[in-house]
Amino acid sequence: MFLEVSTDNHIEIVESLAREIWTEYYVPIIGSEQVRYMLDRFQSRRAISEQLRTGVLYFLMKEDNEFIGYIAVQPRGVELFLSKIYVKASRRAGGFGKKAVQFAESLAEERGLRKIVLTVNKNNVNAIKAYEKIGFVNVGSLVQDIGNGFVMDDYKMEKTVRQPDR
Repeated sequence: MFLEVSTDNHIEIVESLAREIWTEYYVPIIGSEQVRYMLDRFQSRRAISEQLRTGVLYFLMKEDNEFIGYIAVQPRGVELFLSKIYVKASRRAGGFGKKAVQFAESLAEERGLRKIVLTVNKNNVNAIKAYEKIGFVNVGSLVQDIGNGFVMDDYKMEKTVRQPDR
């Protein structure tokens, strides 16, 4: 179900999924101008390739022979930063977001990391509820200037990772 992004073709698929999912989901939350800017800055082929070079891991989600979404994570000290988790609208109610978080948890456990950290837009009420339902806790606000007059106005959320018996 999870395929590590490692080829130019994989990067193109992520870029295409990002364009589809972000446009559908985020325009009502942050507007079309900011979505276009963020897609170019963070989810273009160039941006994804650079992120891969700097230690970000991308994974495509595949179900029934179709790419339905993707996640991106980055180990940071004792944490795993869950940078991106996106699922196509047609698959959102199928538990794939939860499966993606479980996959991230297994990655964190394998690496001996203590918690998963993510940021979520303060107006993304459905995602916040979903994260809380699976054990994430809101630990505060975070406003980040991303350039071009835009900011990401987010909550920071954390979840402790179960440590394997030693």
